Amino acid sequence: MRGKTLLTALAAGAALGVFGLAGPAPAAETIKLGSYLSVTGPASFLGAPEKKVLEHYVEQFNKAGGVAGRKIELIIYDDGGAPDKATSFAKRLIENDKVDLIVGGSTTATTMAAVPLVEAAGVPFLNLAGAVIAVEPAKKWVFKTPHTDRMAAEKVFADMKKRGITRIAMISENAGFGKSGHDQSLLVMANYGIQLVADETYAPRDPDVTAQLTKIKNTAGVQAVFNWSFGQSPAIVAKNYRQLGITLPLYMSHGVSSKEFITLAGAAAEGIRLPAAGIVVADQLPATDIQKNVAMDFKKTYEGKYKEEVSSFGGHAYDALMIALAAIQRANSIDKGKVRDEIEKTKGYVGTGGTVNMSPTDHMGLDLTSFHMVDVKNGNFVLNN
Repeated sequence: MRGKTLLTALAAGAALGVFGLAGPAPAAETIKLGSYLSVTGPASFLGAPEKKVLEHYVEQFNKAGGVAGRKIELIIYDDGGAPDKATSFAKRLIENDKVDLIVGGSTTATTMAAVPLVEAAGVPFLNLAGAVIAVEPAKKWVFKTPHTDRMAAEKVFADMKKRGITRIAMISENAGFGKSGHDQSLLVMANYGIQLVADETYAPRDPDVTAQLTKIKNTAGVQAVFNWSFGQSPAIVAKNYRQLGITLPLYMSHGVSSKEFITLAGAAAEGIRLPAAGIVVADQLPATDIQKNVAMDFKKTYEGKYKEEVSSFGGHAYDALMIALAAIQRANSIDKGKVRDEIEKTKGYVGTGGTVNMSPTDHMGLDLTSFHMVDVKNGNFVLNN
């Protein structure tokens, strides 16, 4: 089923159409859902909305009676974007809190810090990281909901090919998501006839990238520039780009698909193009788009409650929660192995990020049709497929 609201679906005994019809379990048996997120720090624009989404929807499920008769106990820790804290909190969730599953890991670095722990302990882990390394190669207990950096690169390069762009420059963070995106871009660009003629990097906390952009500006034959980073760095890149008077098309990754990026970059964001989930342009999607109803419902709920614009990152947490709870419902159990198996069997789930079809070799389940190309125009994201 598609397009059901949360409460309507619960009343029908199926959360968003993906929950099974198994009978209720004993009321005293709770679902212990653990999470660690980057609620504060440089990645707070990821973790803060993720936390709000988990808290709100868990509250709604509990008000409606829980999942198959089980109430949900939500335990959240703030890692501040630090991988060492992420490791500590993941260990605490597993060993002390004894959670049934984990939804979290706002960044690639904090996610990968926990992967060895969940694999060793056998705890289902739906992570919110962008890099493909979070699920490739497939790991038994690890799943993810965001689109990968490789997918973002492919979507951008397909757009460049359509526009006749063949020679590009890249400027990327030299760690974490930025480095992974850069490396994945190198692997796939030739498939789209793209040639890299300038390649610059910077550290995540660098306050200025004028020197790197000047080198790109002075490189002959560059037709467009592709930036890989998230947080405040993309805003710095955009501002320095405009300050240098560079007029070439500037592409960025899905790591900036939040209104907070536009706020940080100001007028410098104008004209930037990027791939994004449908949630950031929900009201612009055609009525025939399979995501339209889900995206609009989520947008209305989030913005109505929190009085701030929705981002794709909160949507990733929503999808992870729904997939996890649907698996518990189908399994009619909180047995970790049974829940893991049901997560892996997820098929046809229509979420804020697209339609998810997982398999033993694909623990994300999204394809390029779930991405949309958008431009920044007049301070907003505008659909431009």
